[in-house]
Amino acid sequence: MNKIDISLAQSAEEIRKCFPVMRELRTHIADENEFVARVQRQQAQGYLLAYLEADGEVRAAAGYRYLESLFSGKNLYVDDLVTRDADRSRGFGGQLIDWLMEQARANSCETLELDSGVQRFDAHRFYFAKRMQISSYHFRIKTSP
Repeated sequence: MNKIDISLAQSAEEIRKCFPVMRELRTHIADENEFVARVQRQQAQGYLLAYLEADGEVRAAAGYRYLESLFSGKNLYVDDLVTRDADRSRGFGGQLIDWLMEQARANSCETLELDSGVQRFDAHRFYFAKRMQISSYHFRIKTSP
């Protein structure tokens, strides 16, 4: 079994080592320096970036924050959750989401929530296997042409 560590990326170097994995999900962010800058700006707003390492390599990453709403009370909202393509179905994503659930419980959250693109069928199977339910639709409109 691989030695597994889950940590929070806090330094620029820790954020940078998450980029190759996160880039598989957020393909529109092509530049490593832009990724670091964006994560640091979001961290100033409460964003946390967790990463799972096995045998010294980042295998999965999750960006999340704690929110509170009238709709669902205090929740841990997962902005980004990705396992490196080469490591899918090896349990890393499951370990990371279980860790996120522990964080939610430790921080008195009522729910763990996330949005998932409608085309991400494999991700949806994973979420259903983790006993998550579809609770709403997410609507969006661009504010500029």
